[in-house]
Amino acid sequence: MPFLGQDWRSPGQSWVKTADGWTRFLDEKSGGFVGDISSFCKKDDHNKENLFNSINYDVAAKKRKKDLLNNKAKTQYFHQEKWIYVHKGSTKERHGYCTLGEAFNRLDFSSAILDSRRFNYVVRLLELIAKSQLTSLSGIAQKNYMNILEKVVQKVLEDQQNIRLIRELLQTLYTSLCTLVQRVGKSVLVGNINMWVHRMESILHWQQQLNNIQITRPAFKGTTFTDLPLCLQLNIMQRLSDGRDLVSLGQVAPDLQVLSEDRLLWKKLCQYHFTDRQIRKRLILSDKGQLDWKKMYFKLIRCYPRKEQYGDTLQLCRHCHILSWKGTDHPCTANNPETCSTSLSPQDFINLFRF
Repeated sequence: MPFLGQDWRSPGQSWVKTADGWTRFLDEKSGGFVGDISSFCKKDDHNKENLFNSINYDVAAKKRKKDLLNNKAKTQYFHQEKWIYVHKGSTKERHGYCTLGEAFNRLDFSSAILDSRRFNYVVRLLELIAKSQLTSLSGIAQKNYMNILEKVVQKVLEDQQNIRLIRELLQTLYTSLCTLVQRVGKSVLVGNINMWVHRMESILHWQQQLNNIQITRPAFKGTTFTDLPLCLQLNIMQRLSDGRDLVSLGQVAPDLQVLSEDRLLWKKLCQYHFTDRQIRKRLILSDKGQLDWKKMYFKLIRCYPRKEQYGDTLQLCRHCHILSWKGTDHPCTANNPETCSTSLSPQDFINLFRF
């Protein structure tokens, strides 16, 4: 079969078969390329090293430029469908099966982050994918993942809300990528290493932007949180589901510091996230002989997962196996479609595609 690729020989070269094999000689007409490669190596090792370094540098520079252009391409493959059919096998009528990457591409996660009821759900899903499922995504799905993550970061920078939540997401993703990049060559990541290095640099840049956020005090001079009666302040603080938010709120003013140390507040927080059996295993007494609910809470979150609650979730219809956002109509053939739908947590969504 004839050789159809690019000629690997440089112009002006002649190859002559000798007793030692094929030898390359300089063509006198061309007047300027390398003669016998063996004699060249013996004459000037320094020039040889500079030549090879120059060639390698040019090739690497062109490849980095190409990878950078491919990575900066903003072409997104979002179908933005309201619902998808989840199938786990192939039939004569249907070929293939639905994967996590396909569901991530087709469902409308791009606009879901703009909805305050779905924002935390999507962020939690991105975190779970970053921990263990990033390598199971296709190349397009991984690109969409980074595009959605960029939109999440930009939203947080504009709204100045959920900063700690996104910091934890970026740190989780960066840690996972550091581990995966070291395993390049074992078909772990899709794409060139330079592309992933550029993405890691973007993550570090986003982290720096989040660290530089300075929350501005609003110009509104009406009633503030501290102007409310103590019973209302305590009632609002009971709506917080994260103990770190209570600690941060207590650092705002001395009066809030006193309220944030309320034993009943921390007791309800422990009972909300953990079972009685879990609490009994981690009892901590204070110097006064009472249960220290605050210390127990932070000890419990290191041992057990906290309860997750979201304003809006994805749901799966058990009758027709259609996955959609809660409240979205889908073509269900059941007599009572509302009773067939089951809400999925982010972890349930991941487990749905583990065949």
